[in-house]
Amino acid sequence: MNTKAAEELPAVSVIMPVLNEERHLRTAVRHILEQDYAGPMEVVIALGPSSDRTDEIAAGLVAEDSRVRTVRNPTGRTPAGLNAAIRGSSHPIVVRVDGHGLLTPGYIGTAVRLLGEMEAANVGGIMFAEGETEWEKAVAAAMTSKIGVGNAAFHTGGLAGPADTVYLGVFRREVLERLGGYNEEFIRAQDWELNYRIRQDGGLIWFTPQLRVTYRPRPSVRALAKQYKDYGRWRRVVTRYHRGSVNLRYLAPPAAFLGVVLGLALSAVHPAFLVLPGGYLLAIVGGAVTEGRGLSLKARVQLPVAFATMHLSWGFGFLTSPRSLARKVIASRRPAGSTSAVTAAETG
Repeated sequence: MNTKAAEELPAVSVIMPVLNEERHLRTAVRHILEQDYAGPMEVVIALGPSSDRTDEIAAGLVAEDSRVRTVRNPTGRTPAGLNAAIRGSSHPIVVRVDGHGLLTPGYIGTAVRLLGEMEAANVGGIMFAEGETEWEKAVAAAMTSKIGVGNAAFHTGGLAGPADTVYLGVFRREVLERLGGYNEEFIRAQDWELNYRIRQDGGLIWFTPQLRVTYRPRPSVRALAKQYKDYGRWRRVVTRYHRGSVNLRYLAPPAAFLGVVLGLALSAVHPAFLVLPGGYLLAIVGGAVTEGRGLSLKARVQLPVAFATMHLSWGFGFLTSPRSLARKVIASRRPAGSTSAVTAAETG
């Protein structure tokens, strides 16, 4: 690309909230810096209080490339880190990347082009889960299948078009600043919540399968269960905070959880109730047969465990999400003296 064309490209700020990312941070930043985007670019890493070598690795990246710098995120919370990185950056296009996400070649250039062509507020694509261990490969298969995550295009793919939300996102800074950035009370689901506000503001969220970010799944059953419990818990907060935002797809995991738990409990009264957990077990085993093609035997055997961990943890988190979380979120944005929003949360 010639110099004149490069000068016409908008400058890009890549923001990264990181916490305990020593395993993937250097590779993630390398995938950013090796993008073939000819316009100006900066990478701002928001450092949480890590207990591993993340800070040391980040310092090395800063020393190696003048485009990289760091800001502090004392809370370690993702939305606070995102906002800190936004404040610490300056360019008109803001690209969100996580510390364990790997941008594919051409990602930034394609996203910037589509922002302009579609007059979108946010552009994003597919969260392409790819594992390294056999367990992670099983989780990756679950996270990219409709059996595992429903029909969310940013997980399973689909045609380009308007969307409710996308993975990570490439934003116009003016939109983020007008809407106040990420709501820092949302420990999880902050992307969905921000995209909901963008849509309510009249902005277009544009999904395209041309954009893909390689994602590294959680390395253990315990870590995956915590991740999905938190997803469910905070998605319930979103539905209480933004009335009318609930989607029938979100009710499937709670229904599965209730079916399994109630079926097992009521089987003491009559064994016929075992049809509920039994039916669920057959469904995920059958799903593993179809979705596990190409996996090793060890990964295929673990695939039903991945399905169940994701579904049941999400459902449990959704059903047990305390109303106090929604009240806290609402209070953080409520004008002084207003009580109507809190009352709504208490009854939701």
